[in-house]
Amino acid sequence: MATLSADTHSSAERLQIELLRQMPPWRRLDLGVQMSQACYTLLLAGLKQRHPGASPAELRRRLAALVLGRELATRAYGPPPE
Repeated sequence: MATLSADTHSSAERLQIELLRQMPPWRRLDLGVQMSQACYTLLLAGLKQRHPGASPAELRRRLAALVLGRELATRAYGPPPE
């Protein structure tokens, strides 16, 4: 059987899946939340690096455009910063 991830050995992937199946639902949810928070942290760090003079509000707006898409972010937060 092929792995879901090209850089993970099949036996390691099987073990990962088995461990996930054994976890209680609250722990799997907690892991998902932690991964989501890590993604937001990385996105925000990248935005700060690309836009060093941006205000916190501008960074939040740019983050919204990345996460929600340009159209929905514009509807929710107004036009993007220049």
